[in-house]
Amino acid sequence: MKKIIFTFLALTTIAFSSCNDNFMERYPTTSLTETTVFGSYNTFKTYSWGLYSVFTNGNLLRRPGTGGSYASALSYQGDINAGYLMRREGGGNSYAFQNISSASSGNGWNFDYIRSVNVMLNNIDNSTMTDTEKEHWRSVGYFFRGYYYAELIARFGDVPWVNKVIGDTDKEIAYGPRTPRKTVADNVLNDLIYAEEHIKEKGDGENTINVHAVRALLSRFCLFEGSWRKYHNLGDYDNYFDACITYSEKLMKSFPTLHGDFGEMLTSDLKGVEGVILYKEYVAKEMTNYVLTHVERTSTHNVEMPQHIVDLYLCKDGKPISTSSQYEWGKTDKTMNSTFRNRDFRLLETVAPPYKVIPSTDNTSWKYTEDEADKEFMDIMGITRYTGYGGGVGEAGKHKVFPLMNWSAAILKQVPHFFTNNGGQGFIVAKSGNYVYRYYNVWDDSKENQGTSDVPIFKMDEILLNEAEAKFEKGAFNQEVADATINKLRKRAKIADMQVSDINANFDPERLDKAIDPVLWEIRRERIIELMGEGFGFYDVRRWKKADLFVNHVQYGQWATKTQIGTGTFVDLQTGYADATGKTEGYIYMYNDPVKAGKGWLDKYYLYQVPTNEIALNPNLAPNNPGWE
Repeated sequence: MKKIIFTFLALTTIAFSSCNDNFMERYPTTSLTETTVFGSYNTFKTYSWGLYSVFTNGNLLRRPGTGGSYASALSYQGDINAGYLMRREGGGNSYAFQNISSASSGNGWNFDYIRSVNVMLNNIDNSTMTDTEKEHWRSVGYFFRGYYYAELIARFGDVPWVNKVIGDTDKEIAYGPRTPRKTVADNVLNDLIYAEEHIKEKGDGENTINVHAVRALLSRFCLFEGSWRKYHNLGDYDNYFDACITYSEKLMKSFPTLHGDFGEMLTSDLKGVEGVILYKEYVAKEMTNYVLTHVERTSTHNVEMPQHIVDLYLCKDGKPISTSSQYEWGKTDKTMNSTFRNRDFRLLETVAPPYKVIPSTDNTSWKYTEDEADKEFMDIMGITRYTGYGGGVGEAGKHKVFPLMNWSAAILKQVPHFFTNNGGQGFIVAKSGNYVYRYYNVWDDSKENQGTSDVPIFKMDEILLNEAEAKFEKGAFNQEVADATINKLRKRAKIADMQVSDINANFDPERLDKAIDPVLWEIRRERIIELMGEGFGFYDVRRWKKADLFVNHVQYGQWATKTQIGTGTFVDLQTGYADATGKTEGYIYMYNDPVKAGKGWLDKYYLYQVPTNEIALNPNLAPNNPGWE
């Protein structure tokens, strides 16, 4: 199949029911009913195309490749919620400043998609398919239902388990209580294990649900559920870590090689790319265009990285900035150049590195300045050629291009670019100086807002990190595991291997989380950095039960001078507020320290609120989640 189009076909818009209310039980062959739709293998396949909509479903927090409205970036939202990233404007992290409103409806409490899957599952046994074909489609259905239930569990904990189409007589289900989390999660696990054993190995064509996609979901879901159970003191977690390891290792055997370029994983076509298991494919001039690659080249993109998260990135010698001799900031100067020099290459691919050029009068061409420091990171990135209005080429032809350009190919003369209309340039602005541009590329037809770079749904980068973390949780993480997982990622990031024997309390005395084992912290650090910008953060900090640590941290920008930031100000890290002394340089003030402002993360945020309207309709859903009663 050339493209997966995540829209329901006309077949899937039929209002299927669990019973036949017609006075005759004969169905014309031209009518779209359950009996005529679900007759053969091909009709099941046709129906299933609509189920792929789960990957951009509005009820899921992590929607790979979802750009949202023109001025938003929903692919980043999970990492914004986690405190890994921030918005340039908007009052700060909503969880840090307790701006999460009570929900009367919505909030992700929606079972329409579950019903769509159950309609398909309900009709398998009555079809004309062979037993093997029935097993395959049951497996596909279990995958989609499991994918959606994984989100419901992550949000609400206890949720109704619905494994059939609910009819008028099923009031005990429709108006029953929530099913305990453990039961629902175990049901999902069992369904996915069945699917892994019975699905067609290659699925139904290129880039469709196959045995590898099922294993990837098992890896992701089992790590989440195992660590949630462990750190939220629910018990019974070892079998989930075991399952995560089992299916991760199967994938590691099937996908032994990673694509060699970290940046291209979110900025290129992914067909045939090593290490990609399933991806969201975008097509020019179709309903599947991806807006974010356009937005990141405009004035509306407002996603930035707090400086303390920049500081998480290791140096090229594999050591943190607190102990690495390669960290340059403060030794000769306090510029962005010295902050980014000798760092993990993934930092440069995630946050726009510093440079400066001299653009032509019409901003369509440029030349270097006489200062070698201004071209330092353009040379490091190795991509300095561009062509054409609204487009460009790098050495790989599908990557970032320097200098940066807006949607109409106007040259951005410098990074950092602290405020709008700096020298007449109102685009690609970062108040903090740390402009996040993970999805930026110039080979899309950005002028026409035709974003066509693909976005991974499952890839081996995540699987390797799942394996490393699950192995640690089982007490089995060692140098061999590090070499098979984290160090494969580090080679691509151009930094030294993790040496497990070197990691102790003194490896990073300034690490953010001093309450956990230093090796576990390094594993988590690697996950944060590798998956930055892909929306995993809010799931991770909640399953680790560490949301307060990340969300409550005061967010501020890079070190700068008053001349650079104009009317901006600096933060006083002692008070947690904007500096009132009139200093002429410092870390850029973004938002108050939420804890010192009397706010901060509330434990009730670990689980979402069941909408009050749902409880009013079905009182058996009560009590609500803790803190939301």
